[in-house]
Amino acid sequence: MRKYLPLIIILLVLLIDQTTKIYIKSNWVLGQEIRVADWFIIHFTENNGMAYGIELGGNWGKLALSLFRVVAISAIGFYLFSISKTKDKPLGYLISVALVFAGAMGNILDSAFYGMMFNESYYQVAQFMPETGGYAPFLYGKVVDMLYFPILEGHFPEWFPFWSNDHFIFFRPVFNVADSSISVGIASVVLFYREILLK
Repeated sequence: MRKYLPLIIILLVLLIDQTTKIYIKSNWVLGQEIRVADWFIIHFTENNGMAYGIELGGNWGKLALSLFRVVAISAIGFYLFSISKTKDKPLGYLISVALVFAGAMGNILDSAFYGMMFNESYYQVAQFMPETGGYAPFLYGKVVDMLYFPILEGHFPEWFPFWSNDHFIFFRPVFNVADSSISVGIASVVLFYREILLK
């Protein structure tokens, strides 16, 4: 079971991630949202970059990021495959690495293929495999995000350095299931398995 658990986790994360993204992309217009609660909004947006909307500029930045993701996923996948065959690493560590791999894979699928599979979502619901072709070539697609948790909102106090009286929202970034998987996996490694990385 130990050998197959990472694969089960990867498939489960990818299934949830891609199902939610394809549903949103195929049924919503960019910017559309549903307020589930005061602190939880499903808001359709897309980004060219990394987790939580961080991005490198221009087409070359986008290509570099996509190629970096492919290399990183290959390295993480090879590492995960290697450690899953041995028993010298804790099961929790295997699960953490599997979560990082699954999240990275989920986002690279968007970047690699969504541009070819869908047309734009501006002012329209995107079509799957439109006759006129997609909105971007291979590796230039955008990542679909939809989870938004504006848990805390207000203004910085007047005495606060740099942002005096500025409006703030915590948590501002809009993200997806793949981003969450990466974050949980990395946080678990840092909190519980630092000694493995330091060996």
